[in-house]
Amino acid sequence: MNKTAETPEPGAQAGKAEPRRAGLAFIFVVVFIDVLGIGIALPVLPMLVGEFTASRELQSYWYGALVVTYGVMQFFCAPLLGALSDRFGRKPLLLWSLMGLGAHFLLLALAPSLLLMLAARVVGGTAGASFAVANAYASDVTPPEQRAKGFGLVGAAFGLGFIFGPMIGGLLGGVDLRLPFYAAAGLSLVNAAYGLFIVPESLPRERRSPFALARANPFAALLTLGRHPEIGQLVVVFALVVLAQLMLQVTWVLFTHFRFDWGPLENGFALFIVGLVATVVQGALLGRLLARFGDVRLALAGLAVGTVAYVLYGLAHQGWMMYAIIVGNFLSFAAGPALQGIVSNAVDPREQGVTMGALNSINSIMFVLAPAIGTPLLAAVSHLPPSDLRVGATFFLSAILQAIGFLLARRHFSIRAAAGGS
Repeated sequence: MNKTAETPEPGAQAGKAEPRRAGLAFIFVVVFIDVLGIGIALPVLPMLVGEFTASRELQSYWYGALVVTYGVMQFFCAPLLGALSDRFGRKPLLLWSLMGLGAHFLLLALAPSLLLMLAARVVGGTAGASFAVANAYASDVTPPEQRAKGFGLVGAAFGLGFIFGPMIGGLLGGVDLRLPFYAAAGLSLVNAAYGLFIVPESLPRERRSPFALARANPFAALLTLGRHPEIGQLVVVFALVVLAQLMLQVTWVLFTHFRFDWGPLENGFALFIVGLVATVVQGALLGRLLARFGDVRLALAGLAVGTVAYVLYGLAHQGWMMYAIIVGNFLSFAAGPALQGIVSNAVDPREQGVTMGALNSINSIMFVLAPAIGTPLLAAVSHLPPSDLRVGATFFLSAILQAIGFLLARRHFSIRAAAGGS
């Protein structure tokens, strides 16, 4: 390379580096605010629903309807937003997401009826389906050799949002049930203003592609798993584990309210502990656990421990027991990543993206099924005395699902070992 070509390079490099840093910082904030808002709502939304319902049964049904609505909109809109961002650029879709989430939280704060809350969840589910666009933006603004680091930053923002969101929601909800939603709306709209005036577009016009409806099909990624019969059973295991976890998440607040009379503050702190334990295990201990036990043994151990924990949650008759079970259940937080690693290692490197996309689609489907199953079941036992063990029915069902997953996984690994597979 000659001197003339070399001379402008430092300035050019500096000019390119600054937008990248701004872009990644923006994406970190986008994802953090998205998840923070979801986390803020977790300990408060069921209680707010209770203000409009005359019984615990109706409270459970309506809360389930709000969660299902949000999940359905996310499932169908995530690939649509991704395809639209390929056509029109990342920034417009991300700005719509932030403004839509702000409107969603504001509508929840002001809602005078359950029907308006339902309409707010339609808007929120559509706007909240921005993680695919956020990952695409991170990919745009990082060079290939640093792309994993960029995705790791997005993952860190996700984890931090779920650690601090419920705690903030619990603290604010203890003052006023609508205050957390005003706070989340304000954060989303401030972030949208930052994105509008400061953040550059990450996708140049020459790299944009025409919009194709087929690329927005949320079921397309799932069909690719049919080409891998060697992981078919593990996909079922993964789906069962996610369904069990999400069923616990969507019924946790109402269960603890019915059994222990917990409010937003107690639930916010408990969910903060859950997020903290999950982050410590997946962020700090996972590498050591994998090195010590291997992915197969770790996955099986996590599934077994998680099954027992679900049963204990359902049996707990004092609030402090829930905290003890959360901490004692730490190994189960390693099961999901271990299973994902096994599935990833079983497929061709050229199909990693589509395989991980299919697993994300399973997550989205389970986010719809979990409240559709869990909240009606909780409603059916909500009239029982708090001491009645049947009040823990949703956790017992989660235990059954996880136990089936454990048995299927053990059978799969035994067959693979006998056949000389990995």
